[in-house]
Amino acid sequence: MADLKEAMKNKDKDRLRVLRSLKSNLLEREINERKGGKAELNDEQAIEVLMKAAKQRKESIEQFEEGGRDDLVASEKEELEVIESYLPEMLSEDEVRDIARDKIDELGAEDMSDMGQVMGALMQELKGKAEGSVVSKVVKEELS
Repeated sequence: MADLKEAMKNKDKDRLRVLRSLKSNLLEREINERKGGKAELNDEQAIEVLMKAAKQRKESIEQFEEGGRDDLVASEKEELEVIESYLPEMLSEDEVRDIARDKIDELGAEDMSDMGQVMGALMQELKGKAEGSVVSKVVKEELS
């Protein structure tokens, strides 16, 4: 909220638009969590909302690049930067690989037929710390 007010004062229209969008997404999630009572989002739930928004921007960037819309690519990248500034630092691929190896050993996974079991356990552990696409890539490589 403080950053939203600051963007208003500084007349930073682009940042303000992104922050308002995030605020809306967070409020929507909070309303969905209420289920008739009162509820506030915890940090994990807020990070999920931000990660979803970041993922949407990344997908848009890919689509706009394929379509040759450089103007829209630049706009989406700016929005992504704002969103990522609120996310905790993500684990590197090497860090994910180390954790994945440990989990594969722990579960006794041997081949691709065990991927679902490994992914389920890893995503619970790495929720908000690593992107699902990175985890999936690493697990595929380790089980192949």
